[in-house]
Amino acid sequence: MKMNISLKECSETKYWLELLKATCFIDDNIMNDLYNSCTELEKILTKIVKTTNKNLKN
Repeated sequence: MKMNISLKECSETKYWLELLKATCFIDDNIMNDLYNSCTELEKILTKIVKTTNKNLKN
C-alpha cells in the first residue's frame, strides 16, 4: 500500500531533520516548523492506514 510507504518516508524525514539540527545545518525555527509539519502529516497518514486496513477486513 502506498500510504504505508508514505508513512515510512515521513518517519525517515523526521530522522534526517533531527540530524540536520544536530549538525547545526538548520536552525531551531526551521527545524520546528518542518518537524511539526511532518508530525501532523504522520498523524494523518497513520489514520488513513488504520482506516484503510479496517475497511479492507470488512
